[in-house]
Amino acid sequence: MYVDPSIFTIDTAFQRNDFDAAYLIVEQGRAAFIDCGTGLAVPAMLAALERAGCTPEQVDWLVLTHVHLDHAGGAGLLMQQLPNATLVVHPRGAPHMIDPTRLVAGATEVYGAEEIARSYGPVLPVPAARIVIAEDGHRVDLAGRSLLCLDTPGHARHHLCVWDERSRSLFTGDTFGLSYRELDSARGAFIVPTSSPVQFDPEPLKQSIARLLALEPQAVYLTHYGRVEDIPALAADLIEQIDAMVEIGRQCDERPDRHRCLVSALTALYLERAQAHGCRLDDAAVERILAMDIELNAQGLACWLDRDRR
Repeated sequence: MYVDPSIFTIDTAFQRNDFDAAYLIVEQGRAAFIDCGTGLAVPAMLAALERAGCTPEQVDWLVLTHVHLDHAGGAGLLMQQLPNATLVVHPRGAPHMIDPTRLVAGATEVYGAEEIARSYGPVLPVPAARIVIAEDGHRVDLAGRSLLCLDTPGHARHHLCVWDERSRSLFTGDTFGLSYRELDSARGAFIVPTSSPVQFDPEPLKQSIARLLALEPQAVYLTHYGRVEDIPALAADLIEQIDAMVEIGRQCDERPDRHRCLVSALTALYLERAQAHGCRLDDAAVERILAMDIELNAQGLACWLDRDRR
């Protein structure tokens, strides 16, 4: 299938290679970044710009799918290097870009202060005057190329996805799950939903996936990780797994060892599906690759269960 040469995948090197991507779109000498990784990824972002034959002055937009730090933590620092760029962000995310104090505090509660310092680098504010709030249906004009922002809650309430009609591609942040290239098989990409804390909500997430599928995209660009195709099959896999995760949450909810139960059941679910998918790696390797996501998905399910009970 045709791959649009104006779209560049940037490995932000967060945690490991081929784990966390940002994207660069170049149109008629003007550029837009979609997501930016952490503060430690700014050199990689600027290097990708240079490889694409552009200067920082040619960047018009930095579009954030959402404000979790692995997607947006470097926005303030990167914007300092992009004199003509405007930041585009969901209405619920804008306050956290203007003042990231609560964002950092929330991430610290999940990951710990030591991990934030080690893996995320500086998280700086973005001046309000350089921010555009993207309501549902907002269009970003990149030298005549329309990038449509779609409100897509479920992973987070401050999440948007970007539809590039020119390439018939979607940039989905975490709404369309995660798919690591090590887990590909002869059947194609292996995909897993991401329910990381604290705003996972299964029904809105399924509705968001259905909305994206209705656009009939040729490709989806995931933050974790890269370009995937065969979108109807992947969407069906995601919906099936979200339902299975909800059932796991219900079964584990009343147990005194709820977190351990969630981790164990999610691990079993993903290993079973990886085997059925024909993943080339053994169970131990698959579990090692998915370990962080299993832990975060368990935490996200717990947050949803507690919120749903209230």
